[in-house]
Order: sequence, then C-alpha cells, then structure tokens
Amino acid sequence: MSILSGKKVLLGVTAGIAAYKAAFLVRGFIKAGAEVRVIMTPDAKDFVTPLTLSTLSKNEVLSTFTQEENENAVWNNHVELGLWADFLVIAPATANTLAKMASGTSDNLLLATYLSAKCPVYFAPAMDLDMYKHPSTHQSFEKLISYGNIMIPATSGELASGLEGKGRMAEPEAIVSFVEDDILNKLPLKGKKVLITAGPTYEAIDPVRFIGNHSSGKMGYAIAEAAAGLGASVILISGPTHLQLKHNLIEVIRVTSAAQMLDAVQANFDKVDIAIAAAAVADYRPAQVANQKIKKKEASMSIALEPTTDILAHMGKTKGKQFLVGFALETENEVANAKGKLERKHLDLIVLNSLNDQGAGFKTETNKVTFISKSGAVVPQELKPKDEVAKDLLHMIQNLMYA
Repeated sequence: MSILSGKKVLLGVTAGIAAYKAAFLVRGFIKAGAEVRVIMTPDAKDFVTPLTLSTLSKNEVLSTFTQEENENAVWNNHVELGLWADFLVIAPATANTLAKMASGTSDNLLLATYLSAKCPVYFAPAMDLDMYKHPSTHQSFEKLISYGNIMIPATSGELASGLEGKGRMAEPEAIVSFVEDDILNKLPLKGKKVLITAGPTYEAIDPVRFIGNHSSGKMGYAIAEAAAGLGASVILISGPTHLQLKHNLIEVIRVTSAAQMLDAVQANFDKVDIAIAAAAVADYRPAQVANQKIKKKEASMSIALEPTTDILAHMGKTKGKQFLVGFALETENEVANAKGKLERKHLDLIVLNSLNDQGAGFKTETNKVTFISKSGAVVPQELKPKDEVAKDLLHMIQNLMYA
C-alpha cells in the first residue's frame, strides 16, 4: 500500500499537448490508493476529453464555475474543492497557467481553486524548449517555489515541436513517485523503525487444542498502519488473527505461540527505535504438549501449566535507546496497577485499558484508554475508534521522545 492510500488528490489539467498523459496520471494515483478528482482549464478539453478522465477517476470532471443540471445552474465551489484536497497536482502546467498562478490571476476554476487551496501544491511544467528557457518562465518557477509550491522538474527529450531539449512533462509514474517520496520525506517518523506486537498467542495442548484469549489484534494492527502512515518502517509481529495488512512500509511476521513471538522480538528488537507491545501474550502454557489428540474421558482432566517468558519485561531489561510502550488491561485499581507495571518493566509509556469501560477491550472497533508516562503523567482519553486511538498514541510517543 502506498503512502497515498486514502488520500484525496485534486488533479489540475491545463491546455498543453502533455494533457493526454493525464489519463495515465489519474490511473497512477488511483492505483496508489488515492481518490482523484479532476479540474480542467476550458482549453485543456481540446487535448483530452472530460469523459476519459471522469471514467478513469469515477468522478465528474469540472472546468467551469457553473454548469447546467436539470435546467438549473449549479455552482462549482472552488473553496470547497480546495478544502477537499489533501494535495493539488497541476500536470501538465503550461507557461500560461504558471504565469497566472505566479501573478495571482484567477480567470478560471482551476486558478481560483489553486488560490483557495490550503493543501500542498505540486506543479509539473510542460512546454517547448524555448518557452521553458524564457526568463519569464523561470521567474514563474521562482515565485511559485517561494510561495511554498513544489515543482516536479521537467525532463529532456523529444518535444511536440520536434526539437530536443528540456520541457517534457515528467512521466505519470515519475510524478506519482515524486509526490510519494516528497510526502514520505516530510513525515515525522521518517527514518524511524517501529516494532509492534499484536493479537493473541495460542499455546498448544495437543495437535488440536490450545490455550488462547479473545484478542483480535485490531489495536496492534491499527497502530502499525498509523505508524507507517507517519513514515516509520514497521515490523509487525502478529499472533493468530484474520487481519491482513498490505503496506510497503510494514513487514508482517506471523507467529503462533509466546515462544515464537519472543524469538521474533529478540531477532528484531535491537534494530528499532520504538517498540509497542500491544499483543495479548498468554501468561501460561501447558508444561507437556501431547503428540496425539487427547481422547475425551468420563473422568475430569487436569493440565499442568508453566509460565511463559514475559516478553515485555525482557524488552524492558535489555532495552537501550528504544522507547518502550506496554499495554495494561485491568479490572480493578486500574491506574495503580498500570503504574506498577510501568515501573517493574522499565517502560517509557503504558496504555491502560479497563474492562469496566463499555466499548473498550477485545473484539471491539473502539477503545477507551489512559496514557501513563514514566514521569507519572496520567492522560485519560475519550472512547474512540481504534485507528484514532492509534494516532493519539503515536502523537503522545512523539511528544515524549522529542520533549
């Protein structure tokens, strides 16, 4: 999954021969997981049809401030379009449009939207060689960059005029990659490595039966996705769960037992900057595992149990530079018990869950947590979807790491 997954991209298409590449650019952004809407300048429709771009984007293509609908004029609100977008990409960006952007001219829907946009703006110049070299064009580049806009450099090659030189719009796949890389390089956890444990562990009784718990893994998976969304390289060590994650910044290591999870943690712990132990690891396992299925008998049966290795405590004892986060699921004396766990296991932060809170705990889409730091600060949170809790947790980690 790309860093663009779930993002809203507004694509501005202007009147240059490279406009035909807008179809491939729409497909590239959609393939990366983005939602795409297109605004065309009126003359851009001479180079590529709105029908083509609306079919590919699955959204109506806009080019004017008003349009007729059921004999009534409908206003295309440029302010709303600018607020909707996470990113505005103008490609191709002709010399004419670039000059208007630089001077603040607003004589079409795309330019009005550009002037209203609060999101990052990328522009990919496309023009003939001599136009590209002209001093006024370079003044437009410099002004737009000084405004905070991001230029996707043109490339050299054969131009529509037949000349060879600089002025070709970057290829669609290169534009998508440029935007992805630019976003990634500006994310707060770029360059950080995060280890996350998630889900339950299953401890075998025999080849058929096991001791387990009700953890779904949803909280740990939400944290992994949120960390990757902030630019971190994530190692997700997951116990048995039906959940799936596909993200180019997330490596998923699947395990079954506490012993396997411990091995995976030990193999990766030294590599990471942040470790978040969200897994519900079994505290005990059968002392002996039967090789064959145990047959049912009329008499009662006892199973001798032995403790598993405390993975979080092991990380706490061996940690160096790592920022270590644990979870505490409590039913009584919640804050006191969580603080005790934080101290015993040498944690930097603990996330307290209470089974007394409706909507929190296992198998829910929501969670209600309290963050407790090693300084003693107690920060209760409202009931929220788990993906929002994950974002809050990572925000808290960043605040504590960089305080």
